Amino acid sequence: MTATLIKGKDIAAQIRQEIQQQVDKLKAEKNIVPGLVTILVGQDPASQSYVRAKQKTSHELGYHSIQETLPTDISEDELLKLVKKYNQDDKIHGILVQLPLPKHIDENKVLYAIDPDKDVDGFHPVNVGRMVIGEPGFLPCTPYGIQQMLIRTGVKTEGAELVVVGRSNIVGKPIANIMLQKQPGANATVTICHTRTKNMAEHTKRADILIVAAGVQNAVTADMVKPGAVVIDVGVNEIGRTPEGKRKLVGDVDFEQVKEVASAITPVPGGVGPMTITMLMLNTLQSAQRKA
Repeated sequence: MTATLIKGKDIAAQIRQEIQQQVDKLKAEKNIVPGLVTILVGQDPASQSYVRAKQKTSHELGYHSIQETLPTDISEDELLKLVKKYNQDDKIHGILVQLPLPKHIDENKVLYAIDPDKDVDGFHPVNVGRMVIGEPGFLPCTPYGIQQMLIRTGVKTEGAELVVVGRSNIVGKPIANIMLQKQPGANATVTICHTRTKNMAEHTKRADILIVAAGVQNAVTADMVKPGAVVIDVGVNEIGRTPEGKRKLVGDVDFEQVKEVASAITPVPGGVGPMTITMLMLNTLQSAQRKA
């Protein structure tokens, strides 16, 4: 048996079409354009690439889009003043500060300064709290995208044994909280594994749905996967460069072996990655709709 590929690129394209329809409707009926500002501090190549992709997508969808590129030595106070400026700007519905920030700036202080109603990354403690208790708010983009992938590929989550490998604040903890909610597309029995978990394979082999966000190549091998499981690989690990200079990427799952055991699996690249920016756009749209 070879697993079906869950192609995030295709699902993301479908969601973007739906977003575009809602953007056009919001413009026509309310004369409101979703507004997103992305704030980049410094010259980190990976961060520059991520911000370019976010700006490109927002322009394609017709958003009011602003890019703030700031010098590495900007002071924390100056950055906080800029965040406050956009908190008060009625044309901006989403504020994203690209991480990581330089070491002299307190990341939490900056993230917590963002108006929770414009926190389209879903990192503010207010939105984290809303997520945990199941109240409406902004869900972190990568976990939100994972849930949408499961829903839109018809994976049964209710009552499913779902195991998460990884406990980061960006993926592991949020996806665990999202998937245990008593809501459609969730309602799973959730286990979290991490670096101190004993006999990890005993947990992963129970999983009907296995979500791997460990940040380690081949963290999950075929002997750790239940036959017929759905495997979502969140990992992105660079293993070299092509002769053309492009990055060679693999996930956290031994893809070639696990695809022969699983019923469905996400590839890397082309799996979870394309969903993250799309859910950022959806959060920004929803922010604008709430303001309307």
